[in-house]
Amino acid sequence: MMLRRIVLAIALLLAAAGLVLLLLRVWSPGVQLLLVGALVFVGTAFENWRYRKGSGPHSAHWQATEEKFADPISGEVMDVQYDPVSGERRYVRR
Repeated sequence: MMLRRIVLAIALLLAAAGLVLLLLRVWSPGVQLLLVGALVFVGTAFENWRYRKGSGPHSAHWQATEEKFADPISGEVMDVQYDPVSGERRYVRR
């Protein structure tokens, strides 16, 4: 969450710098800074919505599979679940 806020702040600073350059009639760098700042801001602001897990109308359709594996980092046994509606897979601690 903190990194997201930092990226949003940097994007706003880039866009503001682009606006300042445009006001000073420095066209090419001003437009570039404004567009890059706007794209980074919009992309960062909406990525949380795009990759939200477990939401939406089909979130209750998880089915357990026979697959299990040991997480290489924690060493815990994980169960694999599958959502036939979206085709998404998720891994849940036992």
